[in-house]
Amino acid sequence: MTSSAPPQNPQKQFSLVPKIINGGIAGIIGVSCVFPLDLVKTRLQNQQVGPNGEKMYKNMFDCFKKTYKAEGYFGMYRGSAVNILLITPEKAIKLAANDYFRHHLTTKDGQLPITRQMAAGGLAGLCQIVITTPMELLKIQMQDAGRVAAQAKASGKTIPKTSATKIAMELLKQKGIAGLYKGTGATALRDVSFSIVYFPLFATLNQFGPRKDDGSGDAAFYVSFFSGCAAGSFAALAVNPFDVVKTRLQALKKAEGEMAFNGVADCITKTLKHEGITAFFKGGLCRMIVIAPLFGIAQMVYFLGVAERLLGIQKHQ
Repeated sequence: MTSSAPPQNPQKQFSLVPKIINGGIAGIIGVSCVFPLDLVKTRLQNQQVGPNGEKMYKNMFDCFKKTYKAEGYFGMYRGSAVNILLITPEKAIKLAANDYFRHHLTTKDGQLPITRQMAAGGLAGLCQIVITTPMELLKIQMQDAGRVAAQAKASGKTIPKTSATKIAMELLKQKGIAGLYKGTGATALRDVSFSIVYFPLFATLNQFGPRKDDGSGDAAFYVSFFSGCAAGSFAALAVNPFDVVKTRLQALKKAEGEMAFNGVADCITKTLKHEGITAFFKGGLCRMIVIAPLFGIAQMVYFLGVAERLLGIQKHQ
């Protein structure tokens, strides 16, 4: 009588290319939907309160109304070209890197403790800053240009129009490649902390609810969508102070009378001194509204496996 050992489960394969494509598709769709709100968020965060308490925008709705009235529909998409161009590699790196690190940090018995989930998310956030920093730097200049120009006009001055390409070329000429990486420390602080919160929370929420009927074990698409929305909005609010610091550090042109900052610590100190703790939550609601659908759409597209279908390969859980 012979006995045979039970068959071993084959090691699940990790297909990087479809994950990168899915991340890119998700990023483009998400950004196209929420960019006007992202522009409003940037202007609110860069706005500094004057010595007499005066400010250009009272709140998110006032900023949206004034921007639309002054610059029109297409003005709400100022800076979107550079964002759409670079959001593909940025989201691809973020989502694929998280899956990559989760895959390699999973124990032999298939367990992934919360500490390892956080490590995977943090490493993914660290990987993405190579794209995120120059993308955010150029995007912020374009998004905030209307606010700075309006305040200059009120003072009787005129600021010439520019473009993301012109700004990039000037930075490269003056400071080399390092010029495009102004605010890298603040960007890393925001993105690493965001990913540490977001990815484990998303994975936890995504475990609940119905599964797909294809035997993959994946969540139904609407479960992934709402999990992405909930995790994204919570993580966005949690790290909003870091986003305010990053946005202010990366704004190359200030309106008349606004403070300049020398690094993360200086920005935190001056902002706290002149505007109080509430300044670090400027644009918080707007950022939550931006991030929720952005990551909801991203996760839904990602988990639908659009790239796998296009490439004709099997989607692994």
